[in-house]
Amino acid sequence: MAYQVPRMSEDESRAWLSLVWTAELLPAALDAQLQAEAGMTHFEFMVLTTLQQAKGSSLRTKDLAAAVNATMPRLSRVVGKLAERGLVERLGGDADGRVIHVHLTSAGRRALVRALPGHLALVRRLVIDRLDPAQLRALPDILEPLVERIDPQQRTGFAALPRAAEG
Repeated sequence: MAYQVPRMSEDESRAWLSLVWTAELLPAALDAQLQAEAGMTHFEFMVLTTLQQAKGSSLRTKDLAAAVNATMPRLSRVVGKLAERGLVERLGGDADGRVIHVHLTSAGRRALVRALPGHLALVRRLVIDRLDPAQLRALPDILEPLVERIDPQQRTGFAALPRAAEG
């Protein structure tokens, strides 16, 4: 008997493809706006925002990489570029000197403050204003279980920050 490939229902397919296209198109739109208006990529914005949310505006490199879902080489390149622009600084870490902390500078904080109005306007235009109040309330209820399934150890995002501050 030949193997039958399981099929999605029409509703399942529509939901899945809507999620995939959102995941593909939204980052590119956010990136284009931030590059045009603030001279930074969306990933740089996320690094700066994550540092701003961290206790003391500082995180160990490995914790920052986990929080922004980046490989160490990618994060190292971006932190290097941000440091060249004075937006972050690398600080020595533990007694053995191998752990590096990344700290948000006052210039980095100012860059975030300048970038935020345009970024939030785009977020509102693309997402928030497109949803009625019931849809907006439902969105976290829909997406959070997916995030929990994809990242059960809560290695990424703001959920990772309290553990990073302890480590």
